[in-house]
Amino acid sequence: MYVVIMGGGKMGLSLASLLVSDGHDVTLIENDQGLCNIASSELDAMIICGSGTNGKVLEEANIGDADVFVAATGNDEVNLLSCILVNEYNIPKIIARVSDITHSHAFKEVGIDSVVSPELTTASYVEKLIIRPKIADLVVMGKGDAELLDLKLENEKYVGKTIGDVSPDDNFLIVAVYENDNLQIPKPEMIFKRGMKISILVKTKYAQKVVKMFTNT
Repeated sequence: MYVVIMGGGKMGLSLASLLVSDGHDVTLIENDQGLCNIASSELDAMIICGSGTNGKVLEEANIGDADVFVAATGNDEVNLLSCILVNEYNIPKIIARVSDITHSHAFKEVGIDSVVSPELTTASYVEKLIIRPKIADLVVMGKGDAELLDLKLENEKYVGKTIGDVSPDDNFLIVAVYENDNLQIPKPEMIFKRGMKISILVKTKYAQKVVKMFTNT
């Protein structure tokens, strides 16, 4: 994927580093020359020193080609303005950092997909929002070596099979299923249905494989 990140502070730099190490193309936009210099020395990515609220800077970052835009500065107003501008390019996913959680409604009103708070999330969590788009929800557990995923069953291969046919596995366990939005404890004889929401406890290093397994992405 091609990801454009605005903000070269701790969160933006960490997120960019994670994405680059996973093989994704990243452009980092940062207004502070000092932070740009740090990013240039630490990242194998395009670094643009300028404001993400400037249309010319966004064009320089080839924003129209981006799969994801992340507004990660510590200024909610700057993040909101950049997201409004970027929204015009019909980018598949926009993620905004919000420092004051009471501002989150303003982002949602202008159609921002995901709003994250640095007090509640980490760069690794935001990375997972980017690289695992089929996940409805995600909770990182313990020291980050396990995750609880909520997703919808889309792979026809498993429709009609029983839960006992596939779970438990050495690397994951289906811990809940939902029928008409009602949580049920899974039993081996329960049948998978197309579109069924399931909760899976999975070892982090196998999470991507498990997501692909059930969503067929």
